[in-house]
Amino acid sequence: MVFSDLFFLFEFIPTFMLCYLLAAFVDNKLLSTETERSNNARNSMLVIFSLIFYAWGEPVYVFLMLACVFINYIAGLSINCCEGGRRKAALTVGLICNIAILGTFKYLGFFASVLADVGVEVSVPKISLPIGISFYTFQSISYLIDVYRKESPVQRRFTGLLLYISMFPQLIAGPIVRYGTVADEIHNRRVSVNDFADGSYRFFIGLGKKVIIANQLSEIADQFLVNGLGSLSTTGAWIGIAAFTLQIYFDFSGYSDMAIGMGRCLGFHFNENFNHPYCCKSITDFWRRWHMSLGSFFRDYVYIPMGGNRRHQTVNIMTVWFLTGMWHGASWNFIIWGVFFGVILMIEKKTILRVREKVPALFLHIYSIVIFVTGWGIFYYDDFDKMKKFFNAYIGNAPVFTDFVSESAILDNFWLWTAAILFCMPVRRAASNVLCRITSWNDNVHGMCVFTARVTVSVVLLSLSVALLVGATNNAFIYTRF
Repeated sequence: MVFSDLFFLFEFIPTFMLCYLLAAFVDNKLLSTETERSNNARNSMLVIFSLIFYAWGEPVYVFLMLACVFINYIAGLSINCCEGGRRKAALTVGLICNIAILGTFKYLGFFASVLADVGVEVSVPKISLPIGISFYTFQSISYLIDVYRKESPVQRRFTGLLLYISMFPQLIAGPIVRYGTVADEIHNRRVSVNDFADGSYRFFIGLGKKVIIANQLSEIADQFLVNGLGSLSTTGAWIGIAAFTLQIYFDFSGYSDMAIGMGRCLGFHFNENFNHPYCCKSITDFWRRWHMSLGSFFRDYVYIPMGGNRRHQTVNIMTVWFLTGMWHGASWNFIIWGVFFGVILMIEKKTILRVREKVPALFLHIYSIVIFVTGWGIFYYDDFDKMKKFFNAYIGNAPVFTDFVSESAILDNFWLWTAAILFCMPVRRAASNVLCRITSWNDNVHGMCVFTARVTVSVVLLSLSVALLVGATNNAFIYTRF
C-alpha cells in the first residue's frame, strides 16, 4: 500500500481517522485524569493500523519487524539499567542484531553473488527485501545509541517503542525520525486545529508532487532510459536523465511531505528531509539539502565518532559515502555512486569551497547540476552494459546528436517541465512572503487569505491527483525499494 493510492486515500485513511477519533474519545473521557492526559487508546489504534498498513503487501515481514522491535526493546532496557562494561556490551549486542538483520535480508545475496563471481563455490540465496527495512533498522540503531549516550530516555513500554518503529506515515520510506524527536509526543501530545490544517495542506502538497509531477516525469524517463536506450541520442540521454533527476526529487520529497503532514495531523513533528537541493551551489551544499535525515544519521553516528574533521578526514568521508551507497541498495552501481560523491566532496574541500566567494554563483550552480545529474545516471542503472550505453550517448558518443523524439518530449510536455523546474525552487515560501506583505495591515484578512489559498490549492491538487490515479499503472515510490 502506498500513500498515492485511491484505496489509501478513500478507504484506509477515512477508516483510520474514524477509529482514531473514537480512540481519542476513549482517551479524553475514560482514561484521562484531572492531572494527566492519556494517549493510550490513540497509540494502540495507531499501532494496529500501522501493522495493517505494513502487512498489506508483505504479511510475513510484520513478524520480522516485531522481532526487531522486541530485540531493541530488551537492548534499550539493558543499556539503561546496566553500568560500565555491561552497558557497552548491551549496546554492542543490540547493534550487531540490527546490522545482522539488515545484512541478511539486504546484502547476503549480493555478497554471495560476489563470491560466486570470483570463483568461490557458494549458493546465492534468493531473499526478497522487506519494505522499509533500511529505514526502521536505522531508527532502531539511533534509538539504542541515543539511549546509550543518555541523549534520549529509554522507552519502558514495548508498545511505545513499537509505535515509534512502526508508525505508518514514515515506516516505509522515511524520513529517518530520531527517537528523541518524538519521545515526548508518543505519550504526551495534543493536536490543535492549526496542526491538523497545516498537516493536511502539507499532505496534499506531497500528493501533488508525486502524482501530478513525478509520475508523469517517470514516463519520460522510461521512454529514453529504458525503452529507447538502444537508439539513444545525446539529446535523448540528457532529456531522459533530466526527467529522472526531477522525478526522484518530486517522488521522494513528495513522500516526505506526505509523511510529515500525516505526522503533524496526529500530533507528531518530524524533522524536514529536503531543503530545495537543486538550488545548491556545490555538491557539499546539495547533500546538506537532500535526504537530510540520512545525512544527519551518518554524520552523528559514523562520521563524528570516527574523528570527523579532526583526524583521518579523508578516510572518514570515504567510509561514510561507501556506506551511503550501500544503504541505497545491494548493487555495485550504488557503491560506485557513493564513492563518486565521496571523491567529489573531497575535491571540493580542497578547491571550490575555499574560493566559492570569488566564483560566480551561476557557474557554481551549473557545475553542481552537471555533477548531480551525472550521479543520477550512475544511480539509475544496476546493469553495467546499459549504463555504458547511456553514458556513451550522454557524453556525445551517439549515432545522432538529437532526433524528433527528443524534441517532442520537450515540446509536448512543456508545461510539465516548466512546473517541475519552477517547483524545485522555494516558490511556496516566496508566495507566502508576498501574501504576508500584501495582507500585513490586518491579521484577520491575512488569516482569511491564507485559509482560502490553502483550501483552493488542496482541492485542486486532490482533484488532479485523483483524476490521474484512475487507471494509473506506474505509481510506486522510488525509495520504498531501499
